[in-house]
Amino acid sequence: MILTVCLSPCTDVTIEVDALSTGKVNLVKSKSLSFTGKALNVAIGVTRLGGEAYTTGFMYNENGIMFEEALDKEGVPFTFVWNKGRVRENYKFIDRHSMLTEVNDIGEEVAPEKLSELISMVQFLSARSNITVISGGLPRGVGAQYYEQLFKAVDKKSLRIIDTEGERLFAGLRAGVDLAKPNLEELQDSLGREFKTKDEMLKGCYELIDRGAKTVLLSLGDEGAIITNGSRNYYCKSMNVAVNSTVGAGDSLISAAAMVMEKNGDLPEILRAGVAAGTAKVTTFGSVSFTKEKYDEIYSHLVVSEV
Repeated sequence: MILTVCLSPCTDVTIEVDALSTGKVNLVKSKSLSFTGKALNVAIGVTRLGGEAYTTGFMYNENGIMFEEALDKEGVPFTFVWNKGRVRENYKFIDRHSMLTEVNDIGEEVAPEKLSELISMVQFLSARSNITVISGGLPRGVGAQYYEQLFKAVDKKSLRIIDTEGERLFAGLRAGVDLAKPNLEELQDSLGREFKTKDEMLKGCYELIDRGAKTVLLSLGDEGAIITNGSRNYYCKSMNVAVNSTVGAGDSLISAAAMVMEKNGDLPEILRAGVAAGTAKVTTFGSVSFTKEKYDEIYSHLVVSEV
């Protein structure tokens, strides 16, 4: 089983426009509503690939039932730590050039006893899980060190995957993780410098390994991804596809990578599966995940090379 821990769920309102013009009236071409969160997306991706997922995390009383309904529809089982208030809403505007503009809401606060409750939940559920994925932001007022506390609570038999950035990433790494999955922008922001070449990117990945990651899977958007354990490095270029939305591509990448890790797959296979799922996701609009058919189609065309 692959356990995913969602710390900051959100309602994503994805709006397609011809062009987003500030200070003017913008007409909506299409609009979709998703009840999501990075770790929830990972669980859905695992399920769509035929794996066994389970999700937990924080949820909120006012509109949390819509998240339960969405997960039920996808066949993902769940247990949440409930809080007062409402799940935050994020707005994502996509223009005809596939340019994404995001306006993200601020989440609700959670009580200290709820933080402890989730740690106990992770201890219990991770003992029954082969993989534990913890990803995304934190509720308002919760410090980055909570990531370290959560990863320390993960059962030692469960492999650990982290997907976040900055101080949250560093806090999780202090507890030790089996896979860190930043994208290039997150890696640059976390380490405070720009990486232009693959050698520079790998050096940035090595810094995360020095901080506590066994493996780093670096997403490069439409350029594909790199994976390294500090001694072996591999690259997989993505297929050229029509990009409808990049929202959730990183979460899809993790879902496929986690499934390969659960089967003790090697680095090239983890990379190839992840790139296939991430690429499959960008071909869809207004959906939190990808289809198995599109994944299989793209996977068959991908090539991994050692760098």
